[in-house]
Amino acid sequence: MGAGPSLLLVVLGGVLGGMGRVWLGQWVGRHAPSEFPWGTLVVNLLGALALGGIAAQGSAGGALWLLLAVGLLGSFTTVSSFAYQTLTLLRGPRPGLGWLNLVMTLALGLAALMLGHALGVGLLAPGAA
Repeated sequence: MGAGPSLLLVVLGGVLGGMGRVWLGQWVGRHAPSEFPWGTLVVNLLGALALGGIAAQGSAGGALWLLLAVGLLGSFTTVSSFAYQTLTLLRGPRPGLGWLNLVMTLALGLAALMLGHALGVGLLAPGAA
């Protein structure tokens, strides 16, 4: 696949993922108001779960990977917001929340990725529904 179609897939996925992140982040923020960045945590965990499932399908490098993993999930999840919010919490009056955010995001993110991968592999198993 050429650069043009590849970029178009990433752009399409990116637009959808970015819009999804803003919507879900704001929705979570309204339903779980606190100084802790629950919205960012939720989008990052859902993104890790989805990426695990996509990776289990073995589509790395193909059109579906560009659309979903690079475009959609790349713009849906956010390392930069996570890092900024963690730093802000660490410098604030309750720095323990920053450490909690760091540990929860990394540990739960890896667990979500592993779960998504296990679910994705299970979908490929013979006789899987």
